[in-house]
Amino acid sequence: MKILLFGKNGQLGWELQRSLAPLGELVALCRNSTELCGDFLRPDDIADTVERIAPDVIVNAAAYTAVDKAEAEPEVARSVNAHVPALLARLARERDAWLVHYSTDYVFNGSGDTPWRESCPVAPINVYGQTKLEGEEAIQDAGCKHLIFRTSWVYAARGGNFAKTMLRLGQERDTLTVIDDQVGAPTGADLLADVTAHALRAALQDPALCGLYHLAAGGETSWHGYAAFVLDHARAAGVDIKTASDAILPVDSSGFPTTAQRPLNSRLDTRKLQEAFGLHLPDWQVGVARLLTEILDRS
Repeated sequence: MKILLFGKNGQLGWELQRSLAPLGELVALCRNSTELCGDFLRPDDIADTVERIAPDVIVNAAAYTAVDKAEAEPEVARSVNAHVPALLARLARERDAWLVHYSTDYVFNGSGDTPWRESCPVAPINVYGQTKLEGEEAIQDAGCKHLIFRTSWVYAARGGNFAKTMLRLGQERDTLTVIDDQVGAPTGADLLADVTAHALRAALQDPALCGLYHLAAGGETSWHGYAAFVLDHARAAGVDIKTASDAILPVDSSGFPTTAQRPLNSRLDTRKLQEAFGLHLPDWQVGVARLLTEILDRS
């Protein structure tokens, strides 16, 4: 089996290179790949690459994720998040190949406090969410065999992340102010990649598993709760944290205005995925604690 992966150098793409390798011959590309094209702003060359590789599975971990910047350049975001995924879906259908794609809780409006199910009405509140929704719909409309995973609050040890920022600020400042009215589940790219490999292997054996699934770590927290967990863990590990536990001050989203509106409710109901694939999604604290151990061991 041949697997073509786009977005290999992103947080998720990096982990997917590890998790997908045992399933078949893996060709992994990024935007700057030379011999083959991984640049989603060159759709004709992307199509040519798919034709040359002739994959059995296409995994799309590439995306336009600059949420605020997308408000100023919606067509660029739409090209990457919707038009090229639609192209990949058409090519997958023509080849009878599978397409694995990733989406986001931003397809919802963020209202209420109930975890979103796959069947809940969608209503994006920013350009990023709208273009990701268009990508989902295009893949479903194309009629190819697909797995679409909606996720949220993704982090990885590779590159920058919220935990690293909190660790740095916690060692520098007496007080921190952190948003407490946005709620979700921090989800590791390693967990996403491992579940992808498990689900893809199952779907290859049972095409009836084709479809849209919510995929996130278990439990929920706010950014404020996330920050408190990070600093408490670091303090217990012997790191000199300057910010006391009661000096992490909660504030609502209006305290940190952004160009693009963020959803307040990023909770995702993952029961469909767990039941379909027989998987358990660990609580978010498990993955973040592992991340912190890795970060602190390096320092």
